[in-house]
Amino acid sequence: MSTYPLLETIDSPAGLRALARAELPSLADELRRFLVESVSKTGGHLSSNLGTVELSIALHYVFNTPEDRIVWDVGHQTYVHKILTGRRAEMDRLRSYGGISGFPRRDESEYDAFGVGHSSTSISAALGMAMASKLKNETRDVVAVIGDGAMSAGEAFEALNNAGVSDANLLVILNDNDMSISRPVGALNRYLVRLLSGSAFNAARRVGGKILEGSPALLELASRVEEHVKGFLTPGTMFEELGFNYIGPVDGHDLESLISTLENVRKLDGPRFLHVITCKGQGYKLAEADPVLYHGVSKFKPDVGIKNGGSDLLTYSQIFGDWLCDMAEADPALVAITPAMCEGSGMTEFSKRFPDRYFDVGIAEQHAVTFAAGLACEGLRPVVAIYSTFMQRAYDQLLHDVALQNLPVVFALDRGGLVGSDGPTHHGAFDLSYLTCIPNMVIMTPGDEEECRAMLTTAYRCGKPSAVRYPRGKGIGRPVGGTLMDMPIGRGEIRREGREIALLVFGSPIVQALEAAEELNATVVNMRFVKPIDRGLILELARTHSLLMSLEENSLLGGAGSEVARVLEENFSPAQLVRVGIPDRFVGQGDQALLLAEIGLDKEGILRAARTWQGIGR
Repeated sequence: MSTYPLLETIDSPAGLRALARAELPSLADELRRFLVESVSKTGGHLSSNLGTVELSIALHYVFNTPEDRIVWDVGHQTYVHKILTGRRAEMDRLRSYGGISGFPRRDESEYDAFGVGHSSTSISAALGMAMASKLKNETRDVVAVIGDGAMSAGEAFEALNNAGVSDANLLVILNDNDMSISRPVGALNRYLVRLLSGSAFNAARRVGGKILEGSPALLELASRVEEHVKGFLTPGTMFEELGFNYIGPVDGHDLESLISTLENVRKLDGPRFLHVITCKGQGYKLAEADPVLYHGVSKFKPDVGIKNGGSDLLTYSQIFGDWLCDMAEADPALVAITPAMCEGSGMTEFSKRFPDRYFDVGIAEQHAVTFAAGLACEGLRPVVAIYSTFMQRAYDQLLHDVALQNLPVVFALDRGGLVGSDGPTHHGAFDLSYLTCIPNMVIMTPGDEEECRAMLTTAYRCGKPSAVRYPRGKGIGRPVGGTLMDMPIGRGEIRREGREIALLVFGSPIVQALEAAEELNATVVNMRFVKPIDRGLILELARTHSLLMSLEENSLLGGAGSEVARVLEENFSPAQLVRVGIPDRFVGQGDQALLLAEIGLDKEGILRAARTWQGIGR
């Protein structure tokens, strides 16, 4: 007998819509079991997907996808969507090299209406699709599904502001799993939701409007009464003020109510806002108890859950977190800012020990950077902990508000380089390129744990806009002391003396470089600083070696290797330079070691590049 009798009959939403409504709760149970079993073998986002099982079913049951468009925000809650749209058999290769993505991708499925990985883009994209349909005289529904966390970002409110004054056929669904917001209140809540979304209520609105058209004063009064009644019964007054017809909140795990509400909402015109309450981790007790721990998981045993253990090596995020607490003890002017990445950035301990100096601004990277600039203007010393891929979202603020004013803000850039299974939306592939061109910046790339701590101290004490860019995951095992020692700015170090070939390493490829150097008898230089770069050391190496090779886990266009080339060019050096890094394309997902091998940044790739030069490049 099949473990998943209903699920195995569904290869597309058409198969889902062929099921009887009474069968859908059983399908939801099967999907939850399948999710836990599948993600436990591959790793991935678990609690967020468990929370959207019923919502995913209801959306594809009510709407005619892919003709109707569903735009998911962030995308880490789309596993059920993928399963229901023909990718169930591929879930065993989720987020793996050559497998399906953990996020929606337009080139993966016609049901993925918009590619995503960063937050707060769904309403903007969906509004664009809705307006395009109108301009092309096409009739379709467009739905944006956004979480309460993503709703905190400025882009979401910019889109709401624009959509509310449009006549677009747009439905925004707020997937609200924040426990601080009131949950639905039983039968009364269900009745109110159906009332506010139903045809009778909305027909009464239209008829009343026509009757009172001749009396503007009475029409205004009636509108205000309706607005305040709805505001009293529901938390939607703000969205009504923005021009949306607000419906909710509705229990996101009550399939019957959810489907009925969506069917009613679908019949309405203009911008609509449906508030859905869900529970992260729903149906898997371990994830319900700790949805943060089970948000992004590695492989685990479903009956046992996630167990700590493994390597004793510190992660770079832990090194940063320890340094942050130590520096805060030493300097009461230190304040720390995160755009909703406390745990991921290693700031949990700091947030507990220094709550008055800790600021989680939500998913609002632009605000985080300018907020830091304001703090710096008043003599405080802000440290912004932010993933490299999310720093991209605040580029103008970094340039205009921090660097132009030469303010002493430290950027701790986590996840620099290739991050693995999250893929191209999360690779920190461009930071050295987009930072280096900004005046006043100091940019550092540690090669090990001890250097990371020293560079953070250097950045903090230099009194300039500065960035310490470190990779995802664990260090190489170099002991980290408890002192707050800094280092000379703009000075590299020779890690290994060799002949003919010099490997100029910027950050994380140091281990691969040292391994390759043993076979090449090459010099290995830990450059440490991308800006200011150690010009004297580069020119000295150019005089004593036939080939310089720059190694960086960053885009080759405008990256650290380009800075090496600039130094050689400006000094008319005849030395040959080979640059190894991320090519001019988006690198896919997969194990980090596989990705490094793909782009030639593993030991064998470095040897191959050097021997190619030895064979034909002299």
